[in-house]
Amino acid sequence: MKKYKSILFKLSVIVAFTAALSSCMVGPNFQKVEVGIDSIDTFRFQKGAIDTSIVDMEWQELFNDSMLVSLIDSALTNNFDAQIAASRIQESRAYLGMTKADMYPSFSYGGNANFGNTAGSFPTGQKANGSFSVNANVNWELVFWGKYRRATEAAKAELAASEFGWNVIQISLISEVASAYYALLDFRKRLEIAKRTHDTRKESLRIIAERFDKGIVPEIDVNQAQIQEAIAAGAIPVYKRSIAYAENALSILIGENPREIITNTTIDSITMPKSIPVGLPSQLLTRRPDVLAAEQMVVAQNARIGVAQAMRFPSISLTGLLGLASADLSAFNASDAIIGSAGAGIFGPIFQFGKNKRRVEVEKERTEQTKLNYKKTVAMAFRETENALVNLHSIEEELSFVEVQLNASKNASMLSKKRYDGGVTSYLEVLEADRSLFKIELYHTELLQRRMSAYIELYKTLGGGWVPETAEEKLSQE
Repeated sequence: MKKYKSILFKLSVIVAFTAALSSCMVGPNFQKVEVGIDSIDTFRFQKGAIDTSIVDMEWQELFNDSMLVSLIDSALTNNFDAQIAASRIQESRAYLGMTKADMYPSFSYGGNANFGNTAGSFPTGQKANGSFSVNANVNWELVFWGKYRRATEAAKAELAASEFGWNVIQISLISEVASAYYALLDFRKRLEIAKRTHDTRKESLRIIAERFDKGIVPEIDVNQAQIQEAIAAGAIPVYKRSIAYAENALSILIGENPREIITNTTIDSITMPKSIPVGLPSQLLTRRPDVLAAEQMVVAQNARIGVAQAMRFPSISLTGLLGLASADLSAFNASDAIIGSAGAGIFGPIFQFGKNKRRVEVEKERTEQTKLNYKKTVAMAFRETENALVNLHSIEEELSFVEVQLNASKNASMLSKKRYDGGVTSYLEVLEADRSLFKIELYHTELLQRRMSAYIELYKTLGGGWVPETAEEKLSQE
């Protein structure tokens, strides 16, 4: 008994020693990539005081339309790209579990049964030979240099990147659904304007035709009225087609077959969202999911340097076998039927013409590439945010002038018709005023749609409301 205890004690010491060695890892630990934004206090086109509460603003706060919220919810659940992204997260999670398993011993079993003789024949009265065995095997590769731990670190970072990729899909999907919805409302408003203008011009044509029949106005007035009536009539099928395209696009985004989108909301009845808090420029690095995903890819690639370096050093494998073997099934419970073995092996490179060294250099260069890609992603994030800010502010400024122009055009159109009816001016003045009004009405509704899209784009570029967890919180859950 003392002998067995001594053996168990020695084995325990060996396992503890090897486990301690396995905790060491070669390769560089991840260091934050410097992007040089610490000195930037505000965005270039930022207006107003800095508000850092963007983290508390959910996407539902941007939209007060129940139909739009319903469409977005359907898209987040049923959209094909969203489902693919969710599947990729599960794939990464499974790969992480598979990589973690390499750090631990593997167990297997086996069995064998043979019956016959070496001559290959069975003479009468001669008993054939038989052999039976069952066994359990264990194999544990002890990598003192942290190869599997680095591989697990890389897989964990890739899982985090895939989760942030899912956030990117969410942001893009919400933005696309909202933009398509507002485009639909824009086209419906344009169709309404075109129909109203067509009805007005058709009535004007009728009146002018009667005046021509009575010899009050020249024929050219009739022709000009016919042209304007036809222009308004031709715009109607154009906007009907645009409405159908917008409805089809929305239907696909929410994972359904093309169908009509029914809503009572109009583009000019939308309540403008609250002023979106822009926050500090440094928040982009912790809020934008594409930036976070790019950073996690740096983490993953940095860990692969350690994997490559560990492959330059030897690894030790421990193997063991325990089982039963006998020439007769009835003798399996005999003490001499027990079989077992234990062993250890070492494997390592000696000379491979610099292959392992080059492997490390390859991973280092790939890491530099991921760092550069991360810096590029950050730069693109700043550019998109600055573009979104200047786009929103310029559209709001332009809209204020267009509304003045719209009111003036309505008044000018009314006055020109009165002047024409009074015989003060020619029909050309009426036509010009009517054309200007039709044009500015269409552009005004387009600007309303573009302003809403600008708000959506700004919120998207800030990464607000759609990323409820920081990178550290995501990683701590794995």
